[in-house]
Amino acid sequence: MKHLLAQGLGDAVGFVVGALLGFFAGQLLGCDVFDEGYSTRSMVGIALVGLGGGMGLQAARRWLNGKATDEDGP
Repeated sequence: MKHLLAQGLGDAVGFVVGALLGFFAGQLLGCDVFDEGYSTRSMVGIALVGLGGGMGLQAARRWLNGKATDEDGP
């Protein structure tokens, strides 16, 4: 049960942190997610948030899996 809770919290934190990094990267590039309508800049900003969230989720999973194998060692 503890492992599942750690995995769920790790996934959530990784996704949120990655999405925020993608959002701020879009802001630096001038791509506002909250622009009115579906302009190209808005769509690029939305894509950056999605990519950042996915990359953050994968990074959190890799970190947790690596940590679990270190603890299971000899």
